Amino acid sequence: MADSVALDTVHPHILRLLQNDALTTCRELASEVGVAPSTCLDRVARLRRSGVILGHRLQLNPAKLGRGLEALLLVQVRPHRRELIGPFVERVRALPESRALFPLTGPDDYLAHVAVADPADLQHLVSDTFTSRREVARVETRLIFQQWECGPLLPPVPGAHLSAD
Repeated sequence: MADSVALDTVHPHILRLLQNDALTTCRELASEVGVAPSTCLDRVARLRRSGVILGHRLQLNPAKLGRGLEALLLVQVRPHRRELIGPFVERVRALPESRALFPLTGPDDYLAHVAVADPADLQHLVSDTFTSRREVARVETRLIFQQWECGPLLPPVPGAHLSAD
């Protein structure tokens, strides 16, 4: 937690609103959280400077772009050598089908989230792009049937615990 930033009670409210709609104006934010627009502008600027807010992204519908089939690829890389890992990561990140890449612990080394047009496109991606690489020992594919967005990421509330509902 050494990298965490001290936030007061207004900051999580600002972060929630911006995560729900990054185009919310400073005037609208200020009105919602009960501070002056100049105060709100200053708080958002401090959140950016401190690295809490990393940027703004446009969310697209993959199906509308002809990439209606999404999958998670569990990739095992062998051998683990820096000179192989770096180029592998950069190659996967550069693929137009790649949505995200995560290094993992456990039997699999990477989880790649990909979006393709159809099953044949996915098979081509796995067979010709992933498993054809000499450092890729194994790829397991999991289709994504549906995705739900979750609530905004907020700092933990002291004393709060997840319920077992």
